[in-house]
Amino acid sequence: MRRGALEYCVMALIQQTPRYAFEMIEALGQTGMLTTEGTLYPLLSRLRRDGLVKTEWRESTDGPPRRYYELTAEGRRALTAFRVEWMGFRAAVDGILQEARKS
Repeated sequence: MRRGALEYCVMALIQQTPRYAFEMIEALGQTGMLTTEGTLYPLLSRLRRDGLVKTEWRESTDGPPRRYYELTAEGRRALTAFRVEWMGFRAAVDGILQEARKS
């Protein structure tokens, strides 16, 4: 479940502004979702291959050029659909957990 959720968390991060991979790893880590390059790069490659993100190389003042990731229109639609599904899933899990506490 974490892997699928991670995909959409990454998409949500780049929905507002394009980011490069290390920025995403830092942002995810700040939320407690620790992620490594070995997890993130294959995920980003899959998102790009599926047409959900596009990339652009930008010069960096701190080193080599960086690849920035940005959602495509298809990526925005997929993220919107996930949010709807997630609300239902979360409500179902919360309901089960509340019932379990009563026992």
